[in-house]
Formats: sequence, structure tokens, C-alpha cells
Amino acid sequence: MGRQLAIAILGALLLAACSTVGPEQRRAASARVAADAGWHRLNLDAGTFVLAAFVPPDLRQTDTLNIYFEGDGLAWLDSTTPSFDPTPLDPLALRLALRDRAGGAVYLARPCQFVSGAERRGCEARYWTGHRFAPEVIDATNLAVDRLKARFGAQRLVLVGYSGGGAVAALVAAGRRDVVRLVTVAGNLDHRAWTSDSRLSPLSGSSNPADAWQDLAGIPQTHYVGGRDRSVGEAVARAYAARFPADKRPTIIVVPEFDHHCCWVDRWPALFDVRGALGERVRNYVLSLGPLFILLQPNSGVHVFGQWPRTEHRSGLT
Repeated sequence: MGRQLAIAILGALLLAACSTVGPEQRRAASARVAADAGWHRLNLDAGTFVLAAFVPPDLRQTDTLNIYFEGDGLAWLDSTTPSFDPTPLDPLALRLALRDRAGGAVYLARPCQFVSGAERRGCEARYWTGHRFAPEVIDATNLAVDRLKARFGAQRLVLVGYSGGGAVAALVAAGRRDVVRLVTVAGNLDHRAWTSDSRLSPLSGSSNPADAWQDLAGIPQTHYVGGRDRSVGEAVARAYAARFPADKRPTIIVVPEFDHHCCWVDRWPALFDVRGALGERVRNYVLSLGPLFILLQPNSGVHVFGQWPRTEHRSGLT
């Protein structure tokens, strides 16, 4: 009885800790991250939902628009208690967007993140739990993407998604013809594999990106995975890639020292800048990025990105 009471008290303390960082504080913290970089907020009417976006002040028009999609945010307070508000504690996709050097990057939040009052229309807990990738979520996100594309006069889109935002980016890309590249970071690209491997309840109300592989096969893709990611690991990306024919499998980059959060933001400019080179078919190609490297091997589909001693580096070039 004493042990059960201790566990119950610990659970209550952890729940209280999460609850103390309320949605107002999370919204304010994210707004400061954007404001410190000079970015300002837009509220996009997306039908079922109002979606929040952050955009740079000097972006007027661009042929190619890079849109960053946020992760699932604070979806759950514990294993059985959904959050009242999914605004993230750490808006990692926003911080990635702020590190984008291409000059045409914007950020798009998920439904019900960062909004309050009348802007919370349609916000039911199912839309950040079992229905987080539901068709109505993807439709609303597509509408928000249309609005951003029109606002900046873009002709082409690069979609970048973090964690659950990777699933949203893939599902949005599957229904469009203007996406020239799909990039994910720790992306949940096959939620059936994810829930099965993690022993979680199935996302029964959600569309699965892996099922849309035929619509995605013609889009250049790069999917980054942390070798130490215990939330959405390499197995999920492999399950997604396995749905494609061998000659159309997307590129998966495993970064051995990274996990679900660390250290994507710090390394993002270098990672994102080499996205084009990663799609090339080469025999052996090593591209130095300071202490990091990329090794591309033919017909592997999965590449490793990480530390490489100098002696091995030299031998890899022979």
C-alpha cells in the first residue's frame, strides 16, 4: 500500500509540474521566441480551425516557400490525461524555421496550438490525441498552406515537419502538386508502426502517411532520424520507406548522437543546406560539415550522419 501511495503521489507531482506551465505561458514563451527574431504572428482562417503562423517581417514574395510544421506539442499530461491545450512547451519547429537560411521560411502551428478564445473553434482533445492526423485536420492545414502560398506569391513549396508535424507535412504533400521537397525531422511517418512498437493505443481516427506512399513517390524526400531517439526512432522511418518500391525509396539520414530534441536546431543550417546533395545517386561521397559528415552509399536508402575519425575519413574518400 505504501509503494502504491508513493507512486500515486509522484504521478500527481509530475502532473502538477506540467500543469503549472499553462497555455498562456506557453503561448507567451513561443511568441517571445518569434518576436526576438523579428517575426510576427498571423491567424489563418482554415475552416474548421484557426491556425497560427509566424512569418518574417521582410518576406514579401518568394518563388519557393519553406513551410515548417510544428510537432504534436503538449498532447498529454500523463498516459491517461489529455492536455487541455496542445501548445508546445518548446516550439522546436519554430526554432528550426528561424534557422532556415533560404530566406523564404514561415512557420505553421498545428490546430489548437497558440490560439485562445473564439480562435479555439473546433478544438476538441481528440484533435491532438487519436484524431491528430484526421482528414479534417489535413484539410484545414492544406487551406492554411494555400493562404500562405497566396500571401507570398509562391509557386513551389518545401514542406518541413518535426515529429507529428512530419506526418502532417507528408499528408499535405500527398494531396498537392506544388511540393518540390518533403523534409522531416524525427517524423512520425507511419503511426501504425509507431503505436505498435511503442505499445500505445492506435490513432484510429488518423490518416497514415505510409498509406499515401503512391502519392508521395514522385516527391524528393529527406527524413532525419536521431540515433538516440526513443520517441520516434529509426524503425518508424524504415517502416515508412519499406512501403516504397526499391528504386523510389526516400532518403533517411540517421544522426547517431541526436535524440528527439537534441541537437537539431544547432545543426539545422548545415543539415538543411545539404538536402539536395543527399538525393544524388553516387558511389561514395563524403561531405564535411565541421565535425560531422555524410556518407552516401549506393542503393542503401539509409545513410549515416555523425562523428567520423580523421583516419577513417581519409580512407572513406579512396
